[in-house]
Amino acid sequence: MNIIVLYVCIAGMVNGVTYLDSVMYVVCDKSSCIDVFSANTFTPVNEGILVEGMKNPTDIVVCRHGRQLYVPDSGEFIWAVSVDVHSPVKWLPTESMSGTLDITSLSLTSQHLLVTSQRRKLYLWSTTDKHLLREVPLPGHMTRVQHAAETTRDTFVVCHQGTSEDSKRHAVSH
Repeated sequence: MNIIVLYVCIAGMVNGVTYLDSVMYVVCDKSSCIDVFSANTFTPVNEGILVEGMKNPTDIVVCRHGRQLYVPDSGEFIWAVSVDVHSPVKWLPTESMSGTLDITSLSLTSQHLLVTSQRRKLYLWSTTDKHLLREVPLPGHMTRVQHAAETTRDTFVVCHQGTSEDSKRHAVSH
């Protein structure tokens, strides 16, 4: 396997990157724009996608089937943006949810969006109808939850700080 390193000059701290169909989408700290690059040449494809009202994107994932980008903003809600028509909408939380989600990161399977929260919870949403499928409370010793992913066996892998033996230790739990 050969690894080729190319550099893209981006103004600001990169908080997330994803790609679809040879196009790379990048979000930066405190930016209301999703930068768009060729994944082959790392050159800008266009002016980017302006998401009016987005204040601080913290991650980005793309659904290949629905051709949607999902971007958490300031830990409070998630934008859904079509890669084809660039039409952003506030996707979550829904009107029925109270408070903020305290979103840390996102991961995606074919039809599920997994939201990792600093509330020591995982939220599993259907990307097809915005229905909350599961809310998974995490153990109290997980003091800082950084990322999670859903497995093909309907379980979760969680990256976190805090174990039952050591509150400062970092771990990956299944």
